[in-house]
Amino acid sequence: MNVRTLYHAARGLQDLAATERESAASPSIRRRLWLWRRGFLSRSDAVYDLDESTYRDYLNDYQRFVRTKQINGTWSVALSNKLLFHRVMQPFDAHRMGVYGMIRNGSFHGVDGGDGRREVTDGGAVVPAESEDETDSRGALERRGSSDAERRDSNRPAPHSSAETRNAAQRVVERLESDGRLVLKWVRGGGGNNVLLCERTDDGYRVNGDRYAEAKFRSLVSNLEEYLVCEYVEQGSFADGLYAETPNTIRIITMYDEERDEPFIAAAIQRIGTSDSAPLDNFTQGGLSAEIDLETGELGPGVCPPGDGDLEWHAVHPEAKTPIDGVKIPGWSEIRERVLEMADSCPFVPYVGWDVIVTGEDGEFSVIEANSYPGLKSIQVHGPLLADDRVTRFYERHGVR
Repeated sequence: MNVRTLYHAARGLQDLAATERESAASPSIRRRLWLWRRGFLSRSDAVYDLDESTYRDYLNDYQRFVRTKQINGTWSVALSNKLLFHRVMQPFDAHRMGVYGMIRNGSFHGVDGGDGRREVTDGGAVVPAESEDETDSRGALERRGSSDAERRDSNRPAPHSSAETRNAAQRVVERLESDGRLVLKWVRGGGGNNVLLCERTDDGYRVNGDRYAEAKFRSLVSNLEEYLVCEYVEQGSFADGLYAETPNTIRIITMYDEERDEPFIAAAIQRIGTSDSAPLDNFTQGGLSAEIDLETGELGPGVCPPGDGDLEWHAVHPEAKTPIDGVKIPGWSEIRERVLEMADSCPFVPYVGWDVIVTGEDGEFSVIEANSYPGLKSIQVHGPLLADDRVTRFYERHGVR
């Protein structure tokens, strides 16, 4: 075992212990010890159907926190670093969310050529970017139709912006004047952490639903470090119809089968926000998870994590009263096949949790981010992953089991 492996194992154990300390679940001491000996946290007891006859079919928390972190090895950075992932996704430009720039040391550094300049990544001189015509035409035929031509145009600087200014707060304010909404994401990290949904309002700004005066908003932006300034991807009518108050993303787990030399989808869920999870749709924060039939794209009922009681299953959204159970994702077969193409393009990253948002009715979607060791409670709440022999073989090959 090398130093890197030891380091990540230690970090995984720390995360495991911290998650257990923060858990609101309170099984008896006897039950807690039973769970710990089998690698499960206390909160898993309320989500999974665990007893002596079933627990081996679940990937346990120790395996997830400690061992799945090792699957992608050094290439996990291709997913955990969002700017690098944006570059890795370049062959699939039609499904990338726009990244306008990065905030660093109070300065704005252009990423997608939208400010007429680009930064050489080795710290060298600033060199001219593509012309706007070249930027607009590159990949235009692959984009999502005429509505996405408008999205391409939004990568241009706001009409009144100055290409010379590098003041991050000024650039973000100008972009919001043009776009109305933006997403600021820390370049590292996942799970919806360190994500700021920013919106321009008549009387100032909103960040994750909280009101900000302009001076306070500028101060917030100025103090961010290594945050990406990203477009706000508008979800299509399907996703918006599930719950309009949050983006509602699909989580797809892909694994690479070395024996067959091809990727496969191990599981997929539709995440749906609630007032508890807003402004995001995270299951651990109270959002719903609905299993997706991998062949048809049909949703099962949504389930939300328990408070002090049992899991709650919903055929319709508990607040919006919109249907969930039996609803089909439009263009699912196209989404499924395209995600598999993405996974096939980087077999050196064999384990990926893709977060995508449906933007149209004919298989259009955007990849919001990807995770190197995705959380599994929102997946295994619908049934144990290890009940699938192909999934079990994958984890065994990579030393997880």
